[in-house]
Amino acid sequence: MRTTRRTTLLTPEEMAAADRAAAAAGIDSYGLMERAGRAVSACVLRNFPGARRAVVLCGPGNNGGDGYVAARDLAASGVRVVIHRLGDPERLRGDAHTAFLNCGIEGVPLEAYMPAEGDVIVDALFGAGLDRPVPTEVQTIITRVTEAGLPVVAADLPSGLDGRTGKILGAAFEAVHTVTFMARKPGHLLLPGRALCGSVEVYDIGIPWRIVGACAGEIAANDPTIWSELLPQSSADRHKFARGHLVVFSGLATATGAARLTATAGLKAGAGLVTVAAPTDALSANAAHLTAVMLREIADVRALTDWIRDARLSTFVLGPGFGVGEKARTYVEALKARRLVLDADGITSFRDDPERLFRAFSDGECRLVLTPHEGEFGRLFPDIAADKESGKVDKARAAAARANAAIVYKGADTVIASPDGRALINTNAPPDLATAGSGDVLAGIIGGLLAQGMPAFEAAAAGVWMHGEAGQRAGRGLTAEDLVKNMFR
Repeated sequence: MRTTRRTTLLTPEEMAAADRAAAAAGIDSYGLMERAGRAVSACVLRNFPGARRAVVLCGPGNNGGDGYVAARDLAASGVRVVIHRLGDPERLRGDAHTAFLNCGIEGVPLEAYMPAEGDVIVDALFGAGLDRPVPTEVQTIITRVTEAGLPVVAADLPSGLDGRTGKILGAAFEAVHTVTFMARKPGHLLLPGRALCGSVEVYDIGIPWRIVGACAGEIAANDPTIWSELLPQSSADRHKFARGHLVVFSGLATATGAARLTATAGLKAGAGLVTVAAPTDALSANAAHLTAVMLREIADVRALTDWIRDARLSTFVLGPGFGVGEKARTYVEALKARRLVLDADGITSFRDDPERLFRAFSDGECRLVLTPHEGEFGRLFPDIAADKESGKVDKARAAAARANAAIVYKGADTVIASPDGRALINTNAPPDLATAGSGDVLAGIIGGLLAQGMPAFEAAAAGVWMHGEAGQRAGRGLTAEDLVKNMFR
């Protein structure tokens, strides 16, 4: 997966590997700590020039070392500084101990801190490397700071957040600004971590990018730079039949709107032809509203099997408004050799026998895209969903491998995962996307891109991004219809 400085994410383990590789390459590790600490102090000076006092909370590891550097630099700039430390600083090792010795400010125990008006907190307790609940004394300080409403500047990541999953480990600071180093961590993007980081500044402390890139894994931030080269391209000689034929299945006469939203979104996404396949009683309701989208009567699985002998019918979307039951299951099995976006009712139809779905798409290339929200994910992957140790990325990747599908694990922090282990975290979706019909539009966008030949994972990632961009353009109070209108404005 081709990533850039903007999209690269490093797990805490990968960041530690980059630090080790930098040291092995002869780069002065203490120099890196100096630059990290100074970046934090610069953030404080830039954002809180009138602060009465900087309260630097220093932890027992390298994050604490960053704090000692920041404290020394703030004091040299004329700021009144106090240090509250967790543990005995004489027990610090390596660069952190050097930073403590160079600081020259005598600290006091962490638990002695009592908030005062005008304080700015510099959180240098744990950073992204924490993998266990914060100690009781830290929870107490977090509570005091939160209740006092004091601003927090976090070094690397607000203490109490898991850098890999974004989960809160007992308690966590809510920062107004976070300064991280070289690359963001997944915890900066995943909820609830994202909501607790404030504005995130990525500071280059001097590790060569060749080292950072070599240590980066298969998790990144979703961005067009990752998949734009695979987007379908328009050309003067490209006719509609070369842009794929997308089929969207309609529900019964009383539930046809969702399929039309999906079909229209697929058409706007570039599919050359789009057909709504409807049961007999839904033909009139659909015909009254469709113009550029075609309509086909498909009453049962036999009619579907006969129709899809036409190989030009390459891509299908099933689920929006379709209804839950055996009909959905048999349709999906009939489509097992084709590209399919399975959403909503289509997903729920397999809640009692998910393996039936997985078996149908288990062989060959990834041609299935599943778009579950939290509840639907739990219906298809109950054991994965119940794993309290795993984060959203880990769960999405495990589900993708099991189903041989691209997984769009929806939410404010949507994760897109591939069976081969790649995963993207999406960040451009506005809160207003949580509205009726929004998911139907997303399924249509992905289906339209699939129909034009994009690989499943990239089509899913691009669809999620475009959906978020349309939401931003539509603005507050958007409806699903507004999303379609704003897809390519």
